[in-house]
Amino acid sequence: MYREIAKLVLYRDLGENSILRKLSGIFEDWDKKECTGAELTTRIYEQIKALLDLSTMYGFDKNLWHNYLTFILLTNENSFSMTSEKVGANDGSVNHFAKGDFRIFKNLFDFDFGPIEKELGIDCFSTVCNYKAIGKKERMYNKNVSEKVQAVSVRIEQAKDEEEIFRIVTDFYKAYGVGMFGLNKAFRIKSLPDRVDFLPINNTEQVFLKDLVGYELQKQKLIDNTEAFVKGLPSNNVLLFGDSGTGKSTSIKAILNEYYDQGLRMIEIYKHQFQDLSAIIAQIKNRNYRFIIYMDDLSFEEFEIEYKFLKAVIEGGMETKPDNVLIYATSNRRHIIRETWGDRDDMEMDNGMHRSDTMQEKLSLVARFGVTINYSKPSQKEYFQIVTELAKRYPEITLSEQELCAKANQWELSHGGISGRTAQQFINYLAGGK
Repeated sequence: MYREIAKLVLYRDLGENSILRKLSGIFEDWDKKECTGAELTTRIYEQIKALLDLSTMYGFDKNLWHNYLTFILLTNENSFSMTSEKVGANDGSVNHFAKGDFRIFKNLFDFDFGPIEKELGIDCFSTVCNYKAIGKKERMYNKNVSEKVQAVSVRIEQAKDEEEIFRIVTDFYKAYGVGMFGLNKAFRIKSLPDRVDFLPINNTEQVFLKDLVGYELQKQKLIDNTEAFVKGLPSNNVLLFGDSGTGKSTSIKAILNEYYDQGLRMIEIYKHQFQDLSAIIAQIKNRNYRFIIYMDDLSFEEFEIEYKFLKAVIEGGMETKPDNVLIYATSNRRHIIRETWGDRDDMEMDNGMHRSDTMQEKLSLVARFGVTINYSKPSQKEYFQIVTELAKRYPEITLSEQELCAKANQWELSHGGISGRTAQQFINYLAGGK
C-alpha cells in the first residue's frame, strides 16, 4: 500500500493525518517488521475507528473502504480536478498523471487485506469491506453526499481500468464540481482570525416551490431571476419582503433545491458576519458554480451600521462584483432599516449632516436590490385555499371542506393570525391525530 501511495502525483496531498496516510505508515512498518503485532493492531484499530466515524457522518454503507477512497477522489482539490470542474476532461499531458493516479486508486480498491489480517488475527478490514450500516434518520447524516459518493463508488468498483475511472471521475467533476462545493448544497461560515471557513449544512430542508401554496406571481419572479442567473445571463440581487409566515424563506430554500443540479449553491450568513463578505466572495468568485449569499430576516436598527458593509459589497467598490454571486435576502421590513420620525426631520445634526441625508443613506440600501418581491399576508379566502390545498396532501385528514375551514378559522384566532405558516401548523396538528 505505501509503495502505491508514494507514487501519487496529483492526488498526493492527502494530509498527514488522513486515514490513507496513517494506514500507509502502518503497512510500511508491518512490511519492514519494525513494530510488534500488538502495536500494529492498536494503530489499525485507531484508523478503523476514524473510518467508521467518517462513514457514520456521511451514511456510507456496504464497502466503507471503497466509499472512503471515492470520497477522496471527489473532494481532493488539485490542479487537475479544479480544471476539470470548469472545462471538463480535455486533452493534455496532465491526463497522463491523472490516469496514473487512477490506476493507483484502482489497485487500492482491489487491495488484499487478507495477509495482514491472518498474521495479526484480526478481521476489521473484512468487516468494513462488507458492512451493514444501521439505518439512520436523514437528519443524522449528509444524505446528498452519501448518495453521490456511494453511486460513484459502485461505478469505480465495476470499472475495468484507469481509462474508465478517468471518465467516471471527470464526468462527476464537470457535472457537480470538486470538493465541498461539489458535494454540498448549502453552507454557513466560520470567521477565523486569518480566514473564513465554509461549513457544509448537512441537511437542507427538502422543500420545492410546488410545496408553497399560492403566491404564484411572486414565485415566478424569483424563478425568472434565478434561471437567468444559473444560465449566466444578467440577473439581480433579490429582496423578499412582507409579513412573517408568508413563505419568503421557504421560497429561497426551494429555489436551491430546484437549481442545485444546475450548479447553484447557497451560503447563509448573519448580520454580524457582513464584515467577512469580501473574504467570502474572494474565495468563491473563480469557482464554476453560481452562489447565492442568503440573508434571512434582514433588518437593521437605527444604531446598527453593518448595512454599510453590505452596501459596499453590492456596489463593488473598485472591484467588479463577480458574475457568479448574487445576494438574496428576506425581511419583514420593506426598507430593511428602521426609520424614525427623527430621520424624517431635516434638522441639522451636531456633525453638520441633515437627518434627511441619513435617512436617504439608509433607504439607498434597498435600491441595491434590483428585484423586490412582496409576500403579503393572505386574505381569509386565500388562507382557506391554502388550508384546503395542504389538507389534500394528508390522506388521514378526512374533514369536509366546510369543517376544515371552520376549524382553521378557530386555529388562527389563537395561533398568531392568518398566514401560510399558521395554515401549515394547523394541518400538522390535524395530521398528527390531535
